Amino acid sequence: MLLSMKSVFSFLVFASALVFSQKKYPQDYFRPPLDIPMQLSGNFGELRPNHFHTGFDFKTNQIEGLPVYAAADGYVSRIKIATNGYGKAIYITHPNGYTTVYGHLQKAVGILQEKIFELQYTAKNYEVESYFKPDELPVKKGELIALSGNTGGSEGPHLHFEIRDSKTEKIINPLFFGIPIPDIKSPTVSNLFVYPISQDAVVNESKRPVILSLSLQKDGTYLAEKVYAKGNIGFGINAGDMDDVSYNINGVYKTQLYSNGQPVFGYEFDQMDFDEARYVNAFIDYARYKKTHQRIQKLFMKQPYAWSNVTQNGTNGILDITPNLLETARIEVSDYNENKVILNIPIVYSNTPAKIEEETKPTPYFVKSKVDALFEKDKVSVFFPAGTFYEDFYLNFKVEKGTLHLHEDIVPAHSNFAITFENDSIPNEERKKFFIASINGKKIGFNATKYTPTAFTCKSKTLGMFRLVKDTLAPKIIPPKHLDHKWISDKTSLQFTITDELSGIKTYNGYLNDKWVLFEYESKTDKITHVFDEKFLLEGENKLKIEVTDNVGNSTIFETQFYRSQKK
Repeated sequence: MLLSMKSVFSFLVFASALVFSQKKYPQDYFRPPLDIPMQLSGNFGELRPNHFHTGFDFKTNQIEGLPVYAAADGYVSRIKIATNGYGKAIYITHPNGYTTVYGHLQKAVGILQEKIFELQYTAKNYEVESYFKPDELPVKKGELIALSGNTGGSEGPHLHFEIRDSKTEKIINPLFFGIPIPDIKSPTVSNLFVYPISQDAVVNESKRPVILSLSLQKDGTYLAEKVYAKGNIGFGINAGDMDDVSYNINGVYKTQLYSNGQPVFGYEFDQMDFDEARYVNAFIDYARYKKTHQRIQKLFMKQPYAWSNVTQNGTNGILDITPNLLETARIEVSDYNENKVILNIPIVYSNTPAKIEEETKPTPYFVKSKVDALFEKDKVSVFFPAGTFYEDFYLNFKVEKGTLHLHEDIVPAHSNFAITFENDSIPNEERKKFFIASINGKKIGFNATKYTPTAFTCKSKTLGMFRLVKDTLAPKIIPPKHLDHKWISDKTSLQFTITDELSGIKTYNGYLNDKWVLFEYESKTDKITHVFDEKFLLEGENKLKIEVTDNVGNSTIFETQFYRSQKK
């Protein structure tokens, strides 16, 4: 019996997924990184803005400063301190071939914190990154390495924890390693959508996505209302999962769509590749998310995208509904412990015309996702390289009173595109103060902008409104009260507020008695903090200077003197 190429492809894809799921991982090698009960505020693969979540977010009782321990023997192979992303992060490489990651830390402890200070004072910068050899910073299983915090892109105190393959750098779901998260609860599906995909497609008399009602059956499954359709259709779900101890809804582990009993499309969060994290925007109904903040997970691909967590049979999850066809679709949503919820969806062919027409209207500007595209008007141009977008679409493009209206942020871009404003009327000495700003209501967003004598150019991954903006406003530095010429011998630190109204803060530096000193920057609160170190302090009068510069070079300098006694 000969197999079609589609059948061979399907077999290879599903066989590959089976091989991974059968791979053995050490079960008792890694200990939990915290001593408190493990509760998740975010799990592996959870849907986040512009990325899939790459690890576990462990709750820390809504406080900072909890002890963080090495999950196993190994050595600190990397330290990265940043104002965004993981904030303060430590990476430990283990002899079993895996690396653990600890993010959003408040601070490291012991020799690790000394090493961080050394790196920062050498670079004269809060943000540093360094890699280490196996014999430089060894650690033992259970050794205290840091205190939990809320640094970087964190939205609240917690510990971000990952397990990576040290060679491939792929991130592995920590559940494979026996991290104890009790779970006997099934996932939930709060919404089920059916999408008309082809030009001739109609679902329940609509050419727009339709929400389907669900009814619970005696056997615990759900039955969807009947779908009357023709043409190519697909399904989407709003799904989540809870474990037994975390008390909040997280992402689902596995989803599989079946057509007449055969698997046609699915995904599983077993491992992930960093380079594929942005495919979350193709995976969800991005336009609905931007309008309603609801993340509908599409179980189909209009145009294939290279997300390796997907398995499909060559149809991209799209069902072709033709006359004389009686079809049943089934969706199974499972967690790691194989608790599952099942949705059965009856489908019948119907040639009833649509009463609700599609929402998208043709425009003169059509973007083909696989082809370069250049649009120009009134000395403003936009260049989309091939592969910028996941799907073809009609673009709204106009320029009015110097403002570029580039569609709206309902179509996701996977990579950067270029925007150019031609302008030779601005004097050369002033050009460095201009940048192409993203305009969102009254909010102005900075885009790094290059300029020549005749033009300004920036890159963006987000559609919307853009305008050329001049920034001559210097940053603001707000000192603490009772500092200028005051005795502050009882203080252990100094904290300032630094802000900038337009282009945003680029650099800041602090000097104590003419020596550079470390100020830690927390961009979420606009605070910079210096913890006193006696080696930089003088008995009596001390001179302090802070300089803050924005992204177009405007600077503010704050200088003062304070008094301090070093005698104890």
